[in-house]
Amino acid sequence: MKNGLRWIGLIIATMIGAGYASGREIWQFFGYESGLAILIFAVLFGVSCYVILSVSFQLKSEHYLPVLQSLIGKRLARFYDWLILTYLFTTLFVMISGSGATFTIFNFSYLTGIMIIFILIGLVIPRGIDGILSVNRFLLPLLIVGLGLILILFIYQEHIHPFHDLKKQGNWSSSIPFTSLNVAAIIAVIGAIGKEIKSRTEIIVASIGSAVILGIISFLYNTSLTHVADQLLIFEIPLFAILNGYPFQLFLIMALLLWFAIYTTALTSLFALTSRLKEYTDIGGGKLGFIALLSALPFTFFGFSKLIAYLYPLYGLLNLYILFAILIFPLTKRAHNAKV
Repeated sequence: MKNGLRWIGLIIATMIGAGYASGREIWQFFGYESGLAILIFAVLFGVSCYVILSVSFQLKSEHYLPVLQSLIGKRLARFYDWLILTYLFTTLFVMISGSGATFTIFNFSYLTGIMIIFILIGLVIPRGIDGILSVNRFLLPLLIVGLGLILILFIYQEHIHPFHDLKKQGNWSSSIPFTSLNVAAIIAVIGAIGKEIKSRTEIIVASIGSAVILGIISFLYNTSLTHVADQLLIFEIPLFAILNGYPFQLFLIMALLLWFAIYTTALTSLFALTSRLKEYTDIGGGKLGFIALLSALPFTFFGFSKLIAYLYPLYGLLNLYILFAILIFPLTKRAHNAKV
């Protein structure tokens, strides 16, 4: 049970990065008429996590490639291997860019936000997965509770009725590219912890727990964003449109929580990236992590919202095949075993 909670933390840390915690990613895919879409996402995500965790546990994997090969075959895995590596690297510099964007809210320079996250990531790199899990144990409860409370408070104070128009669910199909976008990152991170999983109970707890938490937070967030839709063109970070008019102290706390989300996702992305790249080189994990981090810096100056607007939908479409393969994997495995 305890380890299951650890994996929930790792999965949510992978999901709730700058794009998600800021609201930009949710608004990019959901918006109006999306209640059913978010429910479908939660179900698809929970099933996907269960399948990926199960394969990773069975293979006792140390990086994601064996898991990927089991799901889609060796030939296609070559293409998606490079796609996931690119996605992880992209996520890393999008998170660093998100740190810069967060600091500009308080009249600090964009470069200051980038350098601070760079230094703090560098402090954790030598500790590997244990360091990341230690950070998650401290930061994630604060992030989830803080984000959940502010969204509930906003919905209550604005007298929003989340279930007032359930008949209109025209955006349900957006759940599929949104899930496929995030499944690639989950494969990358979970594929590196197969040797750490001890039982099936951990897998069930992690799959259901992460799906329920993300489903509820996504619904609350999307409901709040639709209420301030006319202000979202003004704010690069949609969360700050929700916080507009609230006391500065609350604004500051949520900005810090947003930054924590950026930080944890940058860590998990870098961990998954270096665990895979170690197969190509004799360089140690610590040095490799610093090289990847330095390589990401030049790409952080393209602008946070632009990076998410162009790159995330593209990755969502490219990963549709992986999502389909994950969902039918239990059936194909059963059919294969029956033949044997």
